[in-house]
Amino acid sequence: MNAIHKIFPLGFPWQTQDPFLFCVYHQDNYPEGTETLGPDQKHLEGRPLGNDFQKKNGFRMYHGKTIPGFPYHPHRGFETITVVNKGYCDHSDSLGAAGRFGMGDVQWMTAGRGVQHSEMFPLLHQDKPNTLELFQIWLNLPQKDKFTEPHFKMLWREDIPIVTENGTELQLIAGTYHGNKAPSPAPNSWANLSENEVAIWTLKLKPNSTFTLPTTNATINRTLYFYEGEQLQINQEPIKVNHGIDLNPNIKTEISTNAKSASLLLLQGKPIAEPIAQHGPFVMNTKKEIEQAFEEYRLTQFGGWPWPYADNVHESGRGRFAKYPDGTIVEKEL
Repeated sequence: MNAIHKIFPLGFPWQTQDPFLFCVYHQDNYPEGTETLGPDQKHLEGRPLGNDFQKKNGFRMYHGKTIPGFPYHPHRGFETITVVNKGYCDHSDSLGAAGRFGMGDVQWMTAGRGVQHSEMFPLLHQDKPNTLELFQIWLNLPQKDKFTEPHFKMLWREDIPIVTENGTELQLIAGTYHGNKAPSPAPNSWANLSENEVAIWTLKLKPNSTFTLPTTNATINRTLYFYEGEQLQINQEPIKVNHGIDLNPNIKTEISTNAKSASLLLLQGKPIAEPIAQHGPFVMNTKKEIEQAFEEYRLTQFGGWPWPYADNVHESGRGRFAKYPDGTIVEKEL
């Protein structure tokens, strides 16, 4: 049997498998920031502000009009996992929670029965470019947990295990590897049960190195995303950059590089195997539940918006931090 089920090109967003719903890779080379934490007005000319996905001059504004990012929007029925490798993300939500995280931090948010949040990318450096690199991953919730209470959690970079082995650096955002365990995910997450074998790893392979993925049950879905480098081999089969690989997880899988390094993301988990009804920011099990989500959001705004702006950002001189719904504040240095 072959270790590779399928190889596919990476689009925007990336193709995923159950229990994952969505994965997008953002890489934007933002210029120097201004006092308002956005780019200078000269960089905004000619852009369709409010819906800018063109990557003109190396960056996108997304739905932001002055600051890049995603002003407030609702979610229900799943979780967002935001992995910021470079740059920073400012979070604000309808629970009153807030944060600034980046440079290796991860935010894990359970939308559950409903939450609004904004995700803005402040350009904190006024004297040099502001590079942003992040993944946003949507992990589904099973029907029994669709209406769980919303939850906000930070996995700080200082607490995320990094395993170095045979020229490979493995970051454990979720799951386990040879006795190393990632920080606990949100409490009602599909990833919180070990039998679901959810893994979210980033892999950085040095030139001329080989890494072997551990085998597991064939019923587990496992996908690799090769997003940075030139070429690698999986069990001697060449794979070009910007391709995803759907793997058979119970077949020995060797990833090898030649003269160039390679960066990959691994998403793995037991499928939830339930019907999915999705419309924009809501993911439920039936069309009727989607209609109910829209109606409830129209009536309640999922708690409203306690922040002064739809594209809320935090003060420029502040470091990394998290403010939780109960008022607890955790401060970190940039």
